[in-house]
Amino acid sequence: MATKRITFRLYPSKSQNNKMHYWRRLHKDLYNACLSHRITSYKKFGKSISYFDQQNCLPEFKEYWEEYKELGSHALQDTVKRVDFAFKRFFKLKSGYPKFKSSRHYRGWTYPCKSGWKACTNGKNGYLKITNLGNIKMRGQARDWGTPKTCTIMYKQGKWYASITVDCFPTRPTTYTGAIGLDFGTYHAIADSNGDVVDNPRFVRTAQSKINKIAKTSRRKRPPNFRKKVKASRRWKKANKAVAKIQAKVARQRQDWQHKVSTQIVSCNSLVATEKLNLKGMTRKSKGKNKPQKSGLNRSLLDVGIGNLKDLIKYKVTEAGGFYIEVPTQKVKPSQTCPNCGHQKKKTLAQREHHCDNCGYRCDRDVAAAMVMLNYARGMERPSTDDDESTSVYCGSFKQVAQMKRHKRVSSAIADTRSSCLND
Repeated sequence: MATKRITFRLYPSKSQNNKMHYWRRLHKDLYNACLSHRITSYKKFGKSISYFDQQNCLPEFKEYWEEYKELGSHALQDTVKRVDFAFKRFFKLKSGYPKFKSSRHYRGWTYPCKSGWKACTNGKNGYLKITNLGNIKMRGQARDWGTPKTCTIMYKQGKWYASITVDCFPTRPTTYTGAIGLDFGTYHAIADSNGDVVDNPRFVRTAQSKINKIAKTSRRKRPPNFRKKVKASRRWKKANKAVAKIQAKVARQRQDWQHKVSTQIVSCNSLVATEKLNLKGMTRKSKGKNKPQKSGLNRSLLDVGIGNLKDLIKYKVTEAGGFYIEVPTQKVKPSQTCPNCGHQKKKTLAQREHHCDNCGYRCDRDVAAAMVMLNYARGMERPSTDDDESTSVYCGSFKQVAQMKRHKRVSSAIADTRSSCLND
């Protein structure tokens, strides 16, 4: 059993569209109110507010603000949970301090359980039934369909989407018994151990000329100035929407390319060996003199989308019953090691060809690194399961809250047992 997320395009009527925008603004106001409650309580009274404190205030809150009653109690609880999740990420140093949201930066809301909505579909098209809103036509197709669990309503680029998580059994066919090593980069997007390379599509560079042309015209329009309380002109907003539309198209092109490449790799190989990369550190801003060069390198790395591409390959090869291994680059040093004899020699980034001084072996630099990773992985094949990982992904459900409640009950039971033993 696996949990998958499927996104459907929604086609609401005019009245439903207006009501959905109104609900989105209500959820945004509730998010900002909970955030303000936490900040004020801590700064002025020195008291930390938990998720359960704010959740218990919702019934009284709805009695005073009656327009929130038709939104559903579980959807409101999830909005409160978003604030708690934002603070938890801040305390774990994974994101910045939570900020107040504006209407255009708050995308939508989530139904964390089956109440309040129903997906009337078998995985292909259908309609979405939402309480107090009616039936909304939706289009989309899922590879695997199962039991719907959560539903997130999103508004982006002037369109409505429903992101539904389902518990299903993956039906990906078993792969061939091949083995392959992959090296990711910017010169070649992917170089494998068989000697084949996948060129970098460079979607951002292709669309950059159009973006620069629109940005040049937007400079002559009135931008917003919050300090002077100056609103942006309609033409400035129109130009920014045009840029956002191009960037959204680039994101869709990149995602489509990544799915095609990952499917092609997994369909022919049951063992995939890649390098373990610190992408966050690799794409960090430069603090020295070479800021333009570093920003260009970061743009090229993010254009390929190495992190998402690795995740796609990992879950697809796992569904097919194969093996996925990440080789520690600091230990193995694949770019400096000869795949034929194992001799190591440092190379500069300008050296695009591997030439071993020990055995005389010659090949492409990235292909040689992929061969080294495959040789290292052949001796340590293991299933690519996530059982040993401690990280969890928030997808709108209340699993974390339930785990917290169980942890509290177990801790209280242990404390009662200890106190009774001490009294005896």
